[in-house]
Amino acid sequence: MGFWKKIFGKKQNERHVEQIEHVKQIDQIEQVESKKQNKLNPIINNYITGLKNAYFRNNGKEDWGFFEKVICGAKKKDINKLKRIYPEIPDTLVNLLEYVDGTYWRKYGKEELIFFLLGSDMLEYPYYLLSTKEIINNQQQGREFFLEYNERKYDEFEVDDKIIDKAESIKWLHFSDCMNNGGTSQLYIDFCPSEKGIKGQVVRYLHDPDELKVIADSFDEYLNMLIKKEFDFINEETME
Repeated sequence: MGFWKKIFGKKQNERHVEQIEHVKQIDQIEQVESKKQNKLNPIINNYITGLKNAYFRNNGKEDWGFFEKVICGAKKKDINKLKRIYPEIPDTLVNLLEYVDGTYWRKYGKEELIFFLLGSDMLEYPYYLLSTKEIINNQQQGREFFLEYNERKYDEFEVDDKIIDKAESIKWLHFSDCMNNGGTSQLYIDFCPSEKGIKGQVVRYLHDPDELKVIADSFDEYLNMLIKKEFDFINEETME
């Protein structure tokens, strides 16, 4: 019995060692993928650094600390799905999502995050970043919500002439909602502009007064606009 116990015990130990090595390999792969996701391009790095400083200037050091502690980037499979739906999605937006996959009541593990990450041309007005899954789920929103507005059926609703007037041709990526869950304002990347517009331009919807306005020619230009405005959407009021 002692002999067979030694033989079977040895095999069990070998299997156990193999299992441990397999787990280590998976951990190493995940760590490599995580490092890849956390590698920020210069524009996003500049944006995140400036945003962090804005939080620190406005007594938001604790908020930023919690933000950095809980967040993680979008999963590769979700990024790939997003790219299949939006082949022309800007690399900077992809990189931002690889850094943080949404900030509006977004669950990361056991923690739930609600965090102002973006702004617009509207003075001192904060916005959230939608997650990859929210962006994918909202892919028809631009066409459904603004069909009659894009076709200029209401004179009181202002629509930028850089925006196409054929609702069925709309191809918008909804990436951000304002601080009140998007009821007042939403942000889109427009991949099918009018002849006066530029593919990839950023469109801002505003309610009361209602309007659709192009606020930047590209997502990169949009981020640089927020940097130049010194992240004015992070202030004493938004930190209360």
